[in-house]
Amino acid sequence: MAKISSRSESRVADSKRNSGRSAPGLPDNLLDEAKNTWRQAVSAYQSPDLRRSLWQLVNSVVPYIALWYASYRLLEISFWLALPVQVLAAGFMVRVFIIFHDCGHGSFFKSRKANDFVGYVTGILTFTPYHDWTKEHARHHATAGDLDRRGLGDVWTMTVDEYREANPMHRLGYRLYRNPVVMLGLGPLYSFIIKQRIPRAKTGSRGAASVHITNLALVVIFGGLFLTIGVGATLAVQLPILAIGGAAGIWLFFVQHQFEGVYWEHRDKRDYVKVGMQGSSYYKLPRILQWFSGNIGFHHIHHLNPSIPNYKLPVCQREQEIFQAVKPLTVRTSLKSLGMRLYDEDTRRMVGFRAA
Repeated sequence: MAKISSRSESRVADSKRNSGRSAPGLPDNLLDEAKNTWRQAVSAYQSPDLRRSLWQLVNSVVPYIALWYASYRLLEISFWLALPVQVLAAGFMVRVFIIFHDCGHGSFFKSRKANDFVGYVTGILTFTPYHDWTKEHARHHATAGDLDRRGLGDVWTMTVDEYREANPMHRLGYRLYRNPVVMLGLGPLYSFIIKQRIPRAKTGSRGAASVHITNLALVVIFGGLFLTIGVGATLAVQLPILAIGGAAGIWLFFVQHQFEGVYWEHRDKRDYVKVGMQGSSYYKLPRILQWFSGNIGFHHIHHLNPSIPNYKLPVCQREQEIFQAVKPLTVRTSLKSLGMRLYDEDTRRMVGFRAA
């Protein structure tokens, strides 16, 4: 496939070394080029491949169910034997969720009916109502990087000025929400067990119906498991998988838009290309973690064009020179995001509470 570029490879390499922007994302001096070329750069990758979609469905859902059962059998011997299998199952749960996510964008199959059907099934497997979540996620894409429309399907983020002006109880609530123990420990279980069982505001009749259908399916599935293998055994298998997989998923979602030089702007000045190339991270993970996370680390490309199936994102990154200039987050550098709790409009950076 031909590469689309208006600059040489050496120019891109020089821009990486010499640009004043040290934060993850595209250097400022390449933004104009990105605005002129991004549509052409992503257009060749947005058509799903039925064979690859079906294979990803098989190699994600089947191992997830098999590992769930293996974990149950190992629990009869020892919890410590079952735990590594549950960790692996949690990885496959994340991968199943990415399929669910792609179906919501209409990018996993060409057929809308196929996307909706697989979206419902994978949503039940990941405790997430399909149409309800998909509508909320669409709001996230429509408002990402928008200072005037925060909180729509994203992580609650206050500015430094807002935090300074907030009352003590509001500050305490925000601190608890952003605490890693709460966000990655209690957050996943609350989100998947409680929050997803209730229709969201303004979800509409179809969204509400998806919540009720998912809840009913879960009642049937887990009612059957409770009656056959027991309540204790079922929860001993499912809760660790849900907690570990949910924590991984929330971390991925968090770090994709929460890093030091992330782009935020008021609605009237918000730039779509900057939202993708500077407001969404390129999270460069080790190959095995990239596979389990369904390539969601290529989030800069995903926000430019959500119609690209997850399995084509790495190819787009590799073949299109403009994306090679994007400075990535690594596992090590991403850990700094845990200490970045507020957005400073003066410095245009994420900062810690001490800055307030």
